Amino acid sequence: MFEPDTDDPFEQFRRWFAEAEASEPNDANAMTLATADSDGRPSARIVLLKDFDARGFAFFTNTESQKGRQLEVNPFAALCFHWKSVRRQVRIEGAVTSVGDDEADVYYASRPRGSRIGAWASQQSRPLADRPALLAAVSRFEAEYDGKDVPRPPYWSGYRLTPLRVEFWQDGEFRLHDRFLFTRSGEGAPWTVQRLFP
Repeated sequence: MFEPDTDDPFEQFRRWFAEAEASEPNDANAMTLATADSDGRPSARIVLLKDFDARGFAFFTNTESQKGRQLEVNPFAALCFHWKSVRRQVRIEGAVTSVGDDEADVYYASRPRGSRIGAWASQQSRPLADRPALLAAVSRFEAEYDGKDVPRPPYWSGYRLTPLRVEFWQDGEFRLHDRFLFTRSGEGAPWTVQRLFP
């Protein structure tokens, strides 16, 4: 049985995330990111959480990708973590904003060189003739930046989801799960928590 002993969903997430990192076989930071276009048509994919604190949950991507284009016209999203090893789920909803250039630069510089080259070579989400065309683009940028630092592309940055709703779900026998929902009216407002039916 799960019963939160904190009124801070960020602290509760920190505890569960640490346990997931210790038990998941890989990518405990993998999360489903759901966005929607201007007509409200949803799209979901797995991305990696790269940072979280009291400001929210940050991830990085090509801003000209499908998710980037959708966030530009509809800056709200939902995240879902599912950790099978501990039979838990966390759902998060809120507004999304772009991170600052300094933060994007710091994270981009921490990536392996091959990933930084890949950010230049991939026109993410757009049609690709074949794999050799992608590899040719990689080779072109490897040559361009040979012996040089690989700068961050102007279209590559990060986003931060600032939550208004965070739900913690713990699997229970006979599908009698424990669910607790933290909500607030706006950023900086106090959180309230309530138990939900499974």
